[in-house]
Amino acid sequence: MMTNLFSIFDPSTNLMYLPLNWISTFIGLMFIPYSFWLIPNRYYFFWNFILNKLHNEFKTLLGNNSNGSTFIFISMFTFVLFNNFLGLFPYIFTSTSHLTLSLSISLPLWLSFMFYGWINNTQHMFIHMIPQGTPSILMPFMVLIETISNIIRPGTLAVRLTANMIAGHLLMTLLSSTGTNLSFYFVLFLILIQILLLILESAVAIIQSYVIAILSTLYSSEVN
Repeated sequence: MMTNLFSIFDPSTNLMYLPLNWISTFIGLMFIPYSFWLIPNRYYFFWNFILNKLHNEFKTLLGNNSNGSTFIFISMFTFVLFNNFLGLFPYIFTSTSHLTLSLSISLPLWLSFMFYGWINNTQHMFIHMIPQGTPSILMPFMVLIETISNIIRPGTLAVRLTANMIAGHLLMTLLSSTGTNLSFYFVLFLILIQILLLILESAVAIIQSYVIAILSTLYSSEVN
């Protein structure tokens, strides 16, 4: 009996009306034990080095007076990174492969940026809709194009993350389902391809976490 290939992304465990799969979204907190915060070790220094690099980069984009704002985007990077990596493990639900989660991250952020910009920096928001040096005859079209590109931003953020997570998982599923009734050497070749693909997906998990955080930072800097 043929099954839908996308069924691997369906939540399958329920307790009453609570889908247990979505609880795995917060399982990353279990990988940070209490001793992690008290006893400095090499993992602590490595993670602290990454966070400091992100803080300095986000601070450069947001301005020197936005120290507190960087922690919002660092937290987003950490949250998406943990969920992307957890989805690579067997029998763990990949929550970032669903628009439900990715839109829940991007849409509230975009709405907050828009409300803040139009309420506090109205003139700047109007100026931003027409690039400098635009001919007068093209101004109405530029306003329309900038408006459309601004409206679709939360959708592009969500779809980019979801599509990249789905693509890698589908490819690994297709390769793993072709291993039956094949020669021994061909199976070894498929295993090698799976390992290389898993390394690629690990890189994609890091890159997509960074992309959604850095683009959100850029969108935030535009309204200030």
